[in-house]
Amino acid sequence: MKNNIFFLLGILLLWSCSEPTARRPITQKTATVISESIAQSKKLNAVENSFIEEYIAQDSATTYQTSAYGFWYTYQTKIENDSVTPVIGNEVEIEYDITDINGAVIYSKEELGKKVYQIDKEDFIAGLQEGIKLMKIGETITFVIPSYRAFGLVGDGSKIGINKTIKSTVTLLTIK
Repeated sequence: MKNNIFFLLGILLLWSCSEPTARRPITQKTATVISESIAQSKKLNAVENSFIEEYIAQDSATTYQTSAYGFWYTYQTKIENDSVTPVIGNEVEIEYDITDINGAVIYSKEELGKKVYQIDKEDFIAGLQEGIKLMKIGETITFVIPSYRAFGLVGDGSKIGINKTIKSTVTLLTIK
């Protein structure tokens, strides 16, 4: 009988010394969630771009140029001489407005006033940051900016909603 007790105690002792096994999570997060999100964003951007391209095609009186930075623009006033364009760090003064794609005013020039902006050193609408670099003093350009280069998924928290394409007419007043 003693042998049986010692045998059972020996087995219990050996079994209790084993290392605990880690518990696995019930659901495991994978990279597929991120991949699906990226794919959905690309689809939404493609739909928005095709909407803008249809809008531009219908506006046959105006010639729009496509930017490599994801927006479209047309000159209202173009300066032909070899004057300089702003570069990173320059301080510029601009007048601008913001409308929806159909031209309904969201923020007027009077409401926004003149803005002094340091190129790529301050937070500003991404599409306009790149667009201002194309301008010369005295030029006026109208930009059509998709939501992903404007206010995106959050809007501006006031008048501009989520995923809203905007137009902005900008006049470059000075470069310092």
